[in-house]
Amino acid sequence: SSLVGVLYILDEPSIGLHQRDNSKLLKALRNLTDLGNTLLVVEHDEETMHAADYIIDMGPGAGVHGGNIVAAGPLDTILACEESITGQYLSGKKVIPVPEERRKPNDKWIEINGASENNLKDLDVRIPLGVFTCVTGVSGSGKSTLVNEILYKELSHRLHGSKHKSGEHKGIKGIEHIDKVINIDQSPIGRTPRSNPATYTGAFDIIREVFAATPEAKMKGYKNSRFSFNVKGGRCEACKGDGIIKIEMQFLPDVYVPCEVCKGKRYNRETLEVRYKGRNIYEVLDMTVEDALEFFKNIPRAQRKLQTLYDVGLGYIKLGQPSTELSGGEAQRIKLAYELSRRSTGKTVYILDEPTTGLHIADIHKLLRILDRLVETGNTVIVIEHNLDVIKRADYIIDLGPEGGDRGGTIIAQGTPEEICEIKASYTGQFLKKILDRDRN
Repeated sequence: SSLVGVLYILDEPSIGLHQRDNSKLLKALRNLTDLGNTLLVVEHDEETMHAADYIIDMGPGAGVHGGNIVAAGPLDTILACEESITGQYLSGKKVIPVPEERRKPNDKWIEINGASENNLKDLDVRIPLGVFTCVTGVSGSGKSTLVNEILYKELSHRLHGSKHKSGEHKGIKGIEHIDKVINIDQSPIGRTPRSNPATYTGAFDIIREVFAATPEAKMKGYKNSRFSFNVKGGRCEACKGDGIIKIEMQFLPDVYVPCEVCKGKRYNRETLEVRYKGRNIYEVLDMTVEDALEFFKNIPRAQRKLQTLYDVGLGYIKLGQPSTELSGGEAQRIKLAYELSRRSTGKTVYILDEPTTGLHIADIHKLLRILDRLVETGNTVIVIEHNLDVIKRADYIIDLGPEGGDRGGTIIAQGTPEEICEIKASYTGQFLKKILDRDRN
């Protein structure tokens, strides 16, 4: 289009793009400004920030810790701002380090034979167990087909009896070394406002036990169920414990308004009279994870669940925040927190498809620490990713390509990041080499 004087707004246009495609995107965006248009881009991508004429950095943290303009101006202004976490990573004051030593694959592997779904060209693929593996390649090269359609669906069927039909392949060997497979995606943790971080991680069960054990609750004969908003007894019956009423607008989207009886507190007056350390159940659900950690410091079981939420960088979210208000990245990290709080068997395969979508560099740093913790207990992590900060931390890489669509679907390279960099035909290797050289120097 040769329109002039238009304001274009783009929300994370680099999502799902390989570095090679990203540079093409930036070129197209620059052409729009050269014509005399204005571009406003919401973005976490480092390359995009370097290409921008003006940056507005919001923060300093997330949730209750954010909402301020930390720095605004050209790139140099952001780099010079001490308070800007973005600036600290862009300037190199903070970095996601390259591991000094990579974990070496042991003698246990999963072998996929004859993978030929979609554009895959009858591939035989070996994936090491007990390490952190990245599946890379340009957009449309067959990564999701190989990992999600064939590997995940077949393992899910064989280990958990799921009815998903896996993609075309001849067979998979090595399943005897695994006891479960978990796909940690960015789908919501629940479909209704009843689902929240406390219910998903199991922290809410412990919180209800704590309230049921208070002298006041015992005196009134209240059990754990009294403090649930899902069953009759303690909840507000006007809104059935939702705290909001849905008004159906026939030809328009539904409208939600706060319940007039409980004023959005979900519980009836009698339940809210019971207090633990001066707070009622509604006030506890309204706490951030950070505050709740301090509040429940004498309850080790609750503390453990809350600590994992804090460790994955979600200290700012509220315990009772409805799942419908959580972003995809937040939902994914709540699932990771839940996995961390479970007792590990050391034989689990975790699959993540582009987990860095919508994440700031500081959040990616936290995510990588979590993935390392899963691998250190003997589990296998397989990640489909374009983000070079994640790829450089991998123990093993499988690079598909060379292009997308019909010209993709073959293995271009496999091995450690250093070995991938040596292969001229690998686009991932070409971009990765620059990052490894920069970080090592």
